[in-house]
Amino acid sequence: MALVHTNVSKRTQFFSQAKILIHFSSAASPPFSSNETTISTAVSILKHHRSKSRWSELRTLFPSGFTPSQFSQITIQLRNNPHLALHFFQFTINHSLCQHSLLSYATIIHTLARSRQKSKALTLIQTAIRKFNDDENTKLASNSLPLIFETLIKTYRVCDSAPFVFDLLIKACIRSKRIDQASKIVRLLRTKGVSPLISTCNSLIMAVSKHYGSVAGYEVYNELFGVGVEFGGKKAKVIVPNIHTYNIIMQAFYNDALVEDVEIVWSDMIVNDCTPNEYSYSILMAVYCDNGRMDDAMRMWEEMQNSGLKHDVMAFNTIIGGFCDVGEVDRANEFFNGMRSGGIESSCVTYECLIKGYCKVCDVDSAMIVYKDMCRKGFVLVGCVVDLLIKVLCEKNGVGEALMVSRDVMKGDNAAINGESYVFLIKGLCDDGRMEEGMKLQAEMVGRGYEPNSEIYCAFINGYEKDGNIELAEKLKTELLGMQ
Repeated sequence: MALVHTNVSKRTQFFSQAKILIHFSSAASPPFSSNETTISTAVSILKHHRSKSRWSELRTLFPSGFTPSQFSQITIQLRNNPHLALHFFQFTINHSLCQHSLLSYATIIHTLARSRQKSKALTLIQTAIRKFNDDENTKLASNSLPLIFETLIKTYRVCDSAPFVFDLLIKACIRSKRIDQASKIVRLLRTKGVSPLISTCNSLIMAVSKHYGSVAGYEVYNELFGVGVEFGGKKAKVIVPNIHTYNIIMQAFYNDALVEDVEIVWSDMIVNDCTPNEYSYSILMAVYCDNGRMDDAMRMWEEMQNSGLKHDVMAFNTIIGGFCDVGEVDRANEFFNGMRSGGIESSCVTYECLIKGYCKVCDVDSAMIVYKDMCRKGFVLVGCVVDLLIKVLCEKNGVGEALMVSRDVMKGDNAAINGESYVFLIKGLCDDGRMEEGMKLQAEMVGRGYEPNSEIYCAFINGYEKDGNIELAEKLKTELLGMQ
């Protein structure tokens, strides 16, 4: 059953997690400096002086700067003005007025987090992870906790922070490719009764899936969204997965070609009363289309429509590509026409699917009609579809059109056809007796790093023999034998 949360329940959860984190943090306050005069004077200048004069005044009165402990106490008194606190932090860095430690970094991070300055806090956490974990003397194993984590816990209470500061820490680890550290932090927080935000959980599942594979991602999913762990005789609040969670897991299984697992996750989603969205349907349809199960794909297409969801460009491309792959290009074209009549803008992928489909059934004329329509739309054909179209055109004695396609591709920045396409083009030119053009294209091919192979030699040999130039054909034969 899906849980419905009111604003009151959200506030209750926020404060309960805050209390847990207070209990989780060290009872002792951090070892702040006893120099009250320095601290009070600096705070007074920062709060009451004009912006242009406060910085010069600080440099005049405190030429030696501040200790990390002093900076932390000053920042705590500025916590209701996070912009000023951050400016003070940057000022001490720019003028080398503080050798910042884990303590001072943790304080400014908490100050920004409690004021919802998420992106700035996240950036500082990433900096702290690099600064204090990558030093030769303190470098930790990839799955060890980052040093800033313990300091954030110890300073949590005195900085009056917010629980999601640890969500930011987890996301910082993920962005820094420290996936094992992020996982370990989540597990530790869960044992203390603290549940990360659903968006943080989703980010972790996605990162683990990309780094270790879909099965590992699914294990994290089960761990996060399973039964709550024990803490103080009570179980932690169970996190409820949302549609993005299921989509991430299904996409990961799809990428790893684990069809049955995609269907299992889909079933879990339905059982847990989570309504699939357009992206969910497109993933499952793609699974069926890739395996030639077009009846199942159409069943999902109709279910999607009956659910009141609009078929978007991804859904159309999936179905069009599926029918093209099984050689039912007419059915694919029906959906293409339906896409147009429904006001759905086609994408480059739409045209690529149709071109591949027509090439598959050797309907070169239709493939070229789609190609020209694609060019009018401003799309550029690239990759394997270019090579396929050139190959089929050359096989159907359309080397002229194949050359046109290759030149269209070459107009793009850093775009080029591959060696196999050069082979087809040169063979086609030689078959047509266009030897000079073939030689120019072969020189271009070499200039792009593709060495002539036996197919190229045989094409020129056959071409020169047809042209009556037996002497040159014999020279090429001798050269080819020397290569073998």
